[in-house]
Amino acid sequence: MKSKKLSEVIIENFKRNGFVLSEPDVLLDSEYIIERSGEKFRSSMLTFDREDGKTMCLRPDLTVASCISFLQKKSSSKIYYSGQAYRRSGNNSANFINDQLGIEILGSKNQIQDDFKIISTILSSAKKIKRKKILIKVGDISLFKSLINALDMPDRWKLRLIRHFWRPRYFEELLKRLEKNTDIDAVNFDADKKRFYEMKKIDQAKIVAGRSISEILKRFDKKIKDPRSFADGKKIVKIIKSFLKINCKLSKLDERLLDFAKKNNLKENIFKDFKSILNLRKLNQDIYYIANFGRDVEYYTGIVFEVFSGKKEIARGGRYDDLLKSLGAKKNIPAVGAAINLKNI
Repeated sequence: MKSKKLSEVIIENFKRNGFVLSEPDVLLDSEYIIERSGEKFRSSMLTFDREDGKTMCLRPDLTVASCISFLQKKSSSKIYYSGQAYRRSGNNSANFINDQLGIEILGSKNQIQDDFKIISTILSSAKKIKRKKILIKVGDISLFKSLINALDMPDRWKLRLIRHFWRPRYFEELLKRLEKNTDIDAVNFDADKKRFYEMKKIDQAKIVAGRSISEILKRFDKKIKDPRSFADGKKIVKIIKSFLKINCKLSKLDERLLDFAKKNNLKENIFKDFKSILNLRKLNQDIYYIANFGRDVEYYTGIVFEVFSGKKEIARGGRYDDLLKSLGAKKNIPAVGAAINLKNI
């Protein structure tokens, strides 16, 4: 089938599953995205300056663009989109235009039901256009967070590991520091205290990189008050690395997690909130759970997945319950979505 025909088949399936067309803006305020979501997109954005001096960019991500549209225009909460995202990559030969067809449930009211709806709709679309064997890989960022919060270590380390889980290289550096029990030195500690008192004089409601000044100061306060030494880092790192090696069929996941908890003397119920993944068994599909998965997009907070046809990744998505707040919502708005990469089908 030609590209246009493929798109028509997918869109028709989206409509049958209750998704309504949304057309997010192509041009976005680049400083707004950077201020609200951190530096994540800065190096990849295609920007230009308007005559009035304002810096604009071509939308680097259709999920982010759809969320902005949802907040500004109060659009439908169950949407599909068809369009292009524009991003630079580290590969000079790569095309910076990505043609995508995606679906989002913004303001998700039932996590288990809505996660399943997104994945099942993407899967049924994939099966309509691909004959090769379909495979799904899933992870869950919230399970990693549950593990970290259950471990006996200072809050500052928990915050670091959770915050930087999406940056694998830096995360590995943090594990090495934790393993050797090497924290920040006295010079950096004094610099933190100085910055802490400087920020107390700033407007506490001001947003910086998606967080208010008051939120940042709370973390600073914990960091300053926590003891600087921690003797059990080697043991903690061993547990974390063991968890990240879990790779199994979905049918074996509950058994593997229970075995992991017992071997590491953890409470058996620390992974109680993974019903959304287990619910995917109803798909009657080859699904593999990989703990060390879904770390390349900062805004995911829960289930993450990729759909493969043969060796090609044709779709990916996940849950992102914090993103809408970082883009300007007054509180967290649960959301989940996914997109099909047309160039791979």
